[in-house]
Amino acid sequence: MNNLIMLVTNAVTLSEAAGGLFDFNATLPLQALQFILLTVLLTFIFYKPIGKLLEERETFISNNLAEASAKLLKADELCEQYETQLKEAKTGAQDVIAKAESEAKGIVAQEITQARADAASLIAQTNKELEAQKKLALQQLETQIDELSQLIKEKLLGKVVL
Repeated sequence: MNNLIMLVTNAVTLSEAAGGLFDFNATLPLQALQFILLTVLLTFIFYKPIGKLLEERETFISNNLAEASAKLLKADELCEQYETQLKEAKTGAQDVIAKAESEAKGIVAQEITQARADAASLIAQTNKELEAQKKLALQQLETQIDELSQLIKEKLLGKVVL
């Protein structure tokens, strides 16, 4: 290792002495070796860990996106199911309401029919009572007329007439 450092320092001093930017002497292969060594070191120390991190992050993001899209699909399915159930519930409720309305109309019609029948029987009974009272009143009037005519006869004739 010390030999390598000495070679590098010697090469640097030689290149300074020559004064050229690219001297094609021993420094060029040394610089190429340094570049390759730097590239290998950076690859293992820097690029591979960062590449792993980027790959892990990309995997994490893609997994989260896949999971989110799966959950979104499931949510859409649940939403469709709930909408279907809601439509069925509304239809069922409308059926129940229609049935209740028809039952209520039937009950009202039955009550009206019953009330009319009760009213008709009450009218018939009242008519019978009125007829009975009329007959009674006529009988009482006839009795009173007979009594009055008897009184008139007695007053006119002066005695009791049978």
